Amino acid sequence: NPKARISVKLVSEVGVGTVAAGVSKAHADHVTISGNDGGTGASPLTSIMNAGSFWEIGLAETHQTLTLNKLRGRIAVQVDGGLRSGRDVVIGALLGADEFGFSTAALISQGCIMMRKCHLNTCPVGVATQDAELRKRFQGEPEHIVNFFTFIAEEVREIMAELGFRTMNEMVGRADVLNMNKAIDHWKAHNIDLTPLLHIPVVADDVARYNCETQDHGLDKALDHELIRQARPAIDDGENVAINATIQNTNRTVGAMLSGEIARVHGHAGLADGAIHIKFTGNAGQSFGGWLAKGVTLELAGDANDYVGKGLSGGRIIIYPAADSPLVAEDNIIVGNTVLYGAIAGESYFRGVAGERFAVRNSGATAVVEGCGDHGCEYMTGGIVTVLGDTGRNFAAGMSGGIAYVFDDGGSFEKLCNTSMVEIEKIDVDEPFTKDSVALASNMLRYDAQRLRGVIEDHLRHTGSVQAKIILDDWGTQLPKFKKIMPIDYRRALLDMQAAAEVDTPELISAVAGE
Repeated sequence: NPKARISVKLVSEVGVGTVAAGVSKAHADHVTISGNDGGTGASPLTSIMNAGSFWEIGLAETHQTLTLNKLRGRIAVQVDGGLRSGRDVVIGALLGADEFGFSTAALISQGCIMMRKCHLNTCPVGVATQDAELRKRFQGEPEHIVNFFTFIAEEVREIMAELGFRTMNEMVGRADVLNMNKAIDHWKAHNIDLTPLLHIPVVADDVARYNCETQDHGLDKALDHELIRQARPAIDDGENVAINATIQNTNRTVGAMLSGEIARVHGHAGLADGAIHIKFTGNAGQSFGGWLAKGVTLELAGDANDYVGKGLSGGRIIIYPAADSPLVAEDNIIVGNTVLYGAIAGESYFRGVAGERFAVRNSGATAVVEGCGDHGCEYMTGGIVTVLGDTGRNFAAGMSGGIAYVFDDGGSFEKLCNTSMVEIEKIDVDEPFTKDSVALASNMLRYDAQRLRGVIEDHLRHTGSVQAKIILDDWGTQLPKFKKIMPIDYRRALLDMQAAAEVDTPELISAVAGE
């Protein structure tokens, strides 16, 4: 019986393993109950000490509530938070989980020793670091993770046999087989009543108690189907295509299916620049331009929700207010939170202000925005971000790569920037321009004024930004107001690369290093 087997699914993109029941969850909606235990990385002490609750509490309540409302069959419930053994998996299943997330334990199988220095680039065993010398210490092998999850699955199978269950589905929600006598036989726990936690909802026999249904999310009605149809000449024959369309906030992840079709035919290389230009009017839903492929430009007259440009993969996103909007663009939100999350390549121009966590984990995209909320450029590892206005607090927290330019008109930026991993530099206004386009694009240690002017000119051309025009029209006065945010280790790595390649003279390297 294939359902009697526990499958081990390794999710390589995030390094997390999931032990799941043998029922396909391809079309299921998921909810994750994450407990207060677990975690290895850069969390502050206030987030890991005396914060949150145990996953057993949230899991039991979630399972019971979904079951009582006859929704349990439609939802795949996952639990995580310090899971270490097959026994943890079985307890999670008995309390109502279909799936189980492992992260810390999988990292430990690869050699992690829980130093909690992931954000400092000093991991002593080479797991979470970009330092070449430290990376040499990494001893992990894929087989270690495979063995770990094999042991987990074997232990789960043994406990299931002891309890008399053939399949995981039979075990989900069967809290009645949990023995709680030993758990409460301690003077500190004499007054604890676990009855609500172990309660089994009384429902009709035809009410599902585990995930066994699929949902129709209406993907056949997605806007991308029409975009793909109109873009066929570009995808198949290399022609240039221009498309006009309206959009509303129920249209989510617009551009993702189109990009998937381009990737299926052309791979990550995508199409020629400008091959597909789509102009929207309206209000875009979440993840507008998600994973947008090279060669696709999405232009939006209106505004957009959270996660614009998530995973941007070479495309271009342009957003500006509608022509009839009475709002002053540079003073109002144009895109939501967590914009450009995990972007790897491409360009984005936003005539207006972004929400919190702008360009979080950006690793290669170029972006221009006219202001952003708290935690801008958080965990950024690459790319170029230009902010033509105010930022929120905690800017550049965990930023280990890439560069950012911030227009500090009021002189308050230094108080808002998290300088634990970056330094704030002035722009060299006297540095001569270069005609070497390769050096301009690749040398992040030089040519800041020329590079900055270029991206602002692009922003003005694409969006008609008033703020960009004001800055460019008085460039000599406005340029000194910009601050460059440069990660310390990133600069050191670039200098080492320059020295190794002997690209520049030793005098220049010393000058750039500030020596």
